[in-house]
Amino acid sequence: MEDMDDIISDSDIEMSLTSEDPKPKTAPEFVYKVLSIEEIGTQMKRCIDDIKSVVPLSSAAIRTLLKHFKWDKQKLLERLFDGDEEKLFREIGLVSDNSVAKESKAGDSKRRRYSEILCLICYLDTKTDSMFGLDCDHLYCRQCWTQYLTTKIMSEGDVMAITCAHSDCKLIIDDEDVLKLIADELVKAKYQRLTTNSFVESNRLLRWCPRPDCLHAFSVVSKEAHPVTCVCGTQICFGCGEANHEPIGCHLLREWNIKSAGNNSERIDGKTANWIITNTKECPKCRTTIEKNGGCNHMTCRSIKCKYEFCWVCLDSWSTHGTSYYNCNLYNENKVKDKKSSQSEGRKCLERYMFYWTRFMNHQQSLRFENELKSSVKSKMTQMQDRYHMTWVEVQFMERAVEVLCSCRQTLMFTYVFAFYNERTQQMNIFEDNQRDLQKAVETLSEYLERDEKDANDDNHCIRSQVLHSSNYCQNRRKALIDHIMEGNEKEWWKYNFE
Repeated sequence: MEDMDDIISDSDIEMSLTSEDPKPKTAPEFVYKVLSIEEIGTQMKRCIDDIKSVVPLSSAAIRTLLKHFKWDKQKLLERLFDGDEEKLFREIGLVSDNSVAKESKAGDSKRRRYSEILCLICYLDTKTDSMFGLDCDHLYCRQCWTQYLTTKIMSEGDVMAITCAHSDCKLIIDDEDVLKLIADELVKAKYQRLTTNSFVESNRLLRWCPRPDCLHAFSVVSKEAHPVTCVCGTQICFGCGEANHEPIGCHLLREWNIKSAGNNSERIDGKTANWIITNTKECPKCRTTIEKNGGCNHMTCRSIKCKYEFCWVCLDSWSTHGTSYYNCNLYNENKVKDKKSSQSEGRKCLERYMFYWTRFMNHQQSLRFENELKSSVKSKMTQMQDRYHMTWVEVQFMERAVEVLCSCRQTLMFTYVFAFYNERTQQMNIFEDNQRDLQKAVETLSEYLERDEKDANDDNHCIRSQVLHSSNYCQNRRKALIDHIMEGNEKEWWKYNFE
């Protein structure tokens, strides 16, 4: 295992997936680690300390500067050593630590002279040991500081440069002071997430877990399109950040999402698809699908790049209608054949797309139901304990089987994207056999898991054997399908067509 501490500072690793390559890369081992928010903070602090060891600046100032340079230490050091530090600070809107030092330490003298000081926020006399201030002449009670910082964190959300509570002071408060002044753990957690956010998002070898309530990030040694799993159970593709889309590559997924969005696929069901095929025509120029919603046959394509005007009846340019060359009522066998052929080709393309899209969406819907199945399976596991006198450990095979089912269903879903973009070859026949085998296995496992335990007549051993055998078979068929596609990527069997 490689030293994960080197992950953050390694800026020379080349990205192994390009946007032009539709094929996911294969590797014998993909090294990654799941980092907690505290571990990310440690990595970030180490980066700040590296700069602090050579430049006499506060941690808060260095963090703000690093954010400006997208956490590129080399670029920051080059600017700091070019001889014009004050200019750099002005560009970013920072107050130089040196300029504050000139005013300095008036607050300390106040603390020595008085036992109590008036807080100019709440206007209460407060004991000096309950006052807090930065390296400027602005002391406020800790309670007011806490309220000020909580508002900044929870309401405004921009914590990369929280300045002194005095309205005209630009001095930035250090992370250590913020965490000392905040007692609420939820506020602390959000502050840590926000301060580390730019660190993670600026580094191509780090990526947040997308689950809203999760505070973990993935750390890798090279950026590849490879599935990674968080401690919370969320699995994504590190390459693009989307849900794990094996066996297709990131580029193929982007193409599919663009096409689906263009066809408003989220609003199309099977009946609607049939209606589109029967009741619409394509623009003769750009092939955009058009519905006739009025009696007039003068049609204008609504595509921004097209705007072609044509006749709904004959599909000729509307410019020929209403002139001496009008011939919409005249039968021309050759022209009719050409247009029917063109429209027929368009219909075939739409029908082909809808064939794969409906199957993709069907598996997506089943996957949603099967994610909900996890809670009902827990209830079944309790029933099995009561009915068959099994221990909680002995019924864990049900929960693992649901995980296998969801994983295989998700893979099946994306195989239809793979098939849609591939031209027919001999290897595609083998792929479709593998796809069919996996689909049959998945439906069998799904049936076992959804069966009502009260209606089951099988004994304990039979149920366990059926579920274990079915889930193992699903895993094997999924592996065979993915391995075949990966082998095809390496040997260039697949012929992708994006037209």
